This record gives sequence, structure tokens and C-alpha cells, in this order.
Amino acid sequence: MYLKTITVKAMSEFNDITGSFDGLYHPISALVIYQTKGSETQTYVEHFDLDRNGNLINAHPLTVKEGQQLAEALDSKEENSKAFLKPKSILPNTVLQINPAQDGTVLWYTKAQMRQLYFSDSMGISNGTANVPAMLWYANKHHLHVYALPNDRRPTEKTALCHAPFFNVYTNGDVCMGSVDINIKKSASLEEFTALWESYFFNSYFSHLMGEHNPVNGNCVSLWKELIATGCPFPAEMLVKTGKKLKSLLP
Repeated sequence: MYLKTITVKAMSEFNDITGSFDGLYHPISALVIYQTKGSETQTYVEHFDLDRNGNLINAHPLTVKEGQQLAEALDSKEENSKAFLKPKSILPNTVLQINPAQDGTVLWYTKAQMRQLYFSDSMGISNGTANVPAMLWYANKHHLHVYALPNDRRPTEKTALCHAPFFNVYTNGDVCMGSVDINIKKSASLEEFTALWESYFFNSYFSHLMGEHNPVNGNCVSLWKELIATGCPFPAEMLVKTGKKLKSLLP
């Protein structure tokens, strides 16, 4: 332990946030920062719990988890200062509905386009670019649902939904993200939110069909092998209808 000097920040340097408290706060822990003297200082942070009388107990080095919790607490003011899902400019025409409450939900669509796709080795499909159909996206901070659309026109409540012709997607449109680390901040703008989900989806590795669900009319592996090899537009006749309309996704 490098017990030499303790750096204490003057209270006057902090903003007075007591007016924002909505309840009585009780001290539960404390941090003590130790630092060596000299040209090459070393710092050591010790974490203490507090008993009911305010006495320091259970001294131990600050753990990674405790450090992450501290960082989140210090970052909360900046996070809350930005409105979740607020557009950076004019509302994009591709966005159909926004609900910023709690984890937030956004419903948007993308036109048919060329995308880079990745496949696990077990699929026997080479990574590469291919044309994907128009898609409908429905997501909150933690979960994503995707569907295919029959054409590039802006969908309406009456638009029939098709199964997204990809691996890793359940019958109900829910996407299995596997080991992808989903990290969407509370300060994310609308544009950041939709761009992140599209990136998470297309930059993850497609690895398997979900159960007995085949999302296309035909062999899904053969379809993507051919599309990557030829660069042809996605064949609309390969889409399978879900039997649902877009209205079924609306609250």
C-alpha cells in the first residue's frame, strides 16, 4: 500500500446538486486515494464500507466492477442532459414511430441495398457483399426484431410483413444476437440508435437457423451463396409471408 498523501477535492469545486435529490441519501461506502511522492507517482485506491454508525469497515482495493459502477454514476449527469432518441435534425423519412419511454422503441425501415455479410465457418458460406431486401426494424435498447418488406415503398399499417430471410432470426422476428455486446446509451440520438442496431445486426456472424424455422422459399444457404457470388438483386419470390401486418407491431 502506498500510504503517502491523500488528495481531497475541495467541496467548493463541486456543483450543488442537493436540490435534485428526490429522497434521503445515506452514506454506504467511501474511497480513499493514496499516492506516492516523486516524479513518477503511483496511485492506489481503497474502498471502504460504512457501518450504521458511519465507521469505515471492510477495507479492500477498488475492484473493476466497483470502478465501473463509479464511472456510470459520474457519467449519469451528462447522460441525462441529452434527450434519449431525440433526432439530430429533421425526422428521417424512414422512421415510422418513436416511443422514448423507459427503454425506448423505434420502428423504421430500410430500402433494398447492398450489405457486407458475415457467416460462421460452419455455414460454408463465404463472407461478402450481397443485396438484401427492404427491411422493417423494431427495437428498444436491448432487443431487436426484423422483418422483410415486399418492396421499397414506405410501409403503412396495412403493409404485409415477410420473414427476414436471414439466419439467427426467430419466427416472431426476434434476433438472436449471440455474443454481440449491445451498448446503447441513454443519451443516444435517434440516428445513433438506428445506426447502431443496423450495425449490430449486419456486423454479427450469421451462424444457424432457429429451430425448424426456414425464413425463405427454398434453401437459405444456397440462396446466400448465390447472391454473394452473383451480386444479383434479392429475389422477392423467395420471401415468406408472416401472416401479420405492420399494424400488429404498434402499441
